[in-house]
Amino acid sequence: QGSLEETGGGFVQTGGSLKLTCTTSLSIHKYSLGWFRDRPGKEREFVAGINWGGGMTFDEDSVRGRFTISKNNAQVYLEMNNLEPEDTAVYYCGLDRSGTARRFANQYDYWGQGTQVTVSS
Repeated sequence: QGSLEETGGGFVQTGGSLKLTCTTSLSIHKYSLGWFRDRPGKEREFVAGINWGGGMTFDEDSVRGRFTISKNNAQVYLEMNNLEPEDTAVYYCGLDRSGTARRFANQYDYWGQGTQVTVSS
């Protein structure tokens, strides 16, 4: 059974930055990792993913070039810049054993507990 843990959430003002980290005991060299978020009243939505080879996918509508995903060894990062109140959410890291960083939450096999990001206006 694998495990994932997200850290780095917090409270920032509009325009601020945060860097989220996902640490896993599983081998990310074979699998893909994705960042999702739960915003109030909405279903879990895809934010960004990185596949086993390092290829990246973003949800362009929501992040508009403000977020960057990267990985090394057993960690995956989500750097978030120019944050907006609409980015307020619980952010989750998921692992997709297919290795292709798919966009739908039900395609992911493992999840962390989430980390809260709050952006004030």
